[in-house]
Amino acid sequence: MKKIYDFSKGRRGAVVASDRSKVRITIRLDREIIDWFRKKVEASGGGNYQTLINNSLKESISRKKEPTEMMFRRIIKEELRHHAI
Repeated sequence: MKKIYDFSKGRRGAVVASDRSKVRITIRLDREIIDWFRKKVEASGGGNYQTLINNSLKESISRKKEPTEMMFRRIIKEELRHHAI
């Protein structure tokens, strides 16, 4: 380890460029929501709880596009397929 380091050519900012398809925001969520997502990530062996929240929001949006009647029909068909002999 050096006694003195030269940071004169150092730059501020992220070391790794961020993903351009994502936007940084500030959002306030209930503590129990964050805790739940963190526990899910830990139980699955690791990962990022923010990614899990993002994926959950995407899934919720895609479900909202499907009319309720169609959703019930799809679920019933899936259940019948699982229980078929």
